[in-house]
Amino acid sequence: MNRPIAIIFSIVALFLFSSWGFFGHQRINRLAVFTLPGEMIGFYKNHIQYITEASVNPDRRRFSSPDEAPRHYIDLDHYGDSAVQVMPRYWSDAVKKHTEDTLKAYGIVPWHISRVFYSLRDAFLLGDPEKILKISAELGHYIADAHVPLHTTENYNGQLTGQEGIHAFWESRLPELFSDDFDYFVGRAEYISNPQLAAWDAVILSHQAVDSVLELEKKLSVKMEGKKYSFETKGRQTVKVYSKPYATAYFKQLDGMVERRMRASIKMIGDFWFTAWVDAGQPDIKALISHTPSKAELDERQKELLLRKENNVRARDHEADN
Repeated sequence: MNRPIAIIFSIVALFLFSSWGFFGHQRINRLAVFTLPGEMIGFYKNHIQYITEASVNPDRRRFSSPDEAPRHYIDLDHYGDSAVQVMPRYWSDAVKKHTEDTLKAYGIVPWHISRVFYSLRDAFLLGDPEKILKISAELGHYIADAHVPLHTTENYNGQLTGQEGIHAFWESRLPELFSDDFDYFVGRAEYISNPQLAAWDAVILSHQAVDSVLELEKKLSVKMEGKKYSFETKGRQTVKVYSKPYATAYFKQLDGMVERRMRASIKMIGDFWFTAWVDAGQPDIKALISHTPSKAELDERQKELLLRKENNVRARDHEADN
């Protein structure tokens, strides 16, 4: 099954049962709000419903935007066994080594996370509450996707190993059944000195878990043949799902992997929001709770931001705005 068709089936599945795509993304974004410091949390808590609901907007765009899908994954194994070590971390270097078409064909999630991060920093600089919220919610989505092991491999749905359906099983069925018992206390958001490298760290840790995700399920499938699937009613539909006994056995064999990846997502999202705010000079966003700048104000700030970039004047910066 090719990736575009698989993406369609995955999105349909999101509407049939809770998933990392809807349930998971919404929970992750919501909990990330509580990692923020006092100067930020008031604004985010005031809009927590939006931050929660808008977390799934990037998935919804997959229906209408051909450029959207590659932003959610990267097929590292396409680039060889040493891809983790040799893949360029910065977009400007990556397009020199590989064509832009190739990069987009096999996913760009770590580079896109960096791009969205800088957009959030600019939104803080502008003091535009609508942009801050929109970009924060969507940045959370891409960061969470980078923490899913099967978002880092060409064998993203087990289609190369006779394990079709494992993608939704890992990121959808397991969180639906077990995430209410997870420990979500991850501590306070911290400053990240290099967001681009941090995004790659998330991808690398996810990719290191791919073999376990696939091999454990394949062995279990042989052991529990005949007990793998059951049928459940979701709304008005009866759907075939991985059975609860099978899911429980697989979840135990993964030894906390799903919980660890969700916790890491929450922490990194908070870290990225906080870092973007710090790099923008720690603006008073609490004031935005009761004041929405006029279009004229925002236009003026946009001109100032463009002028600042032209003159290469920044509040606090990293190696490059890739």
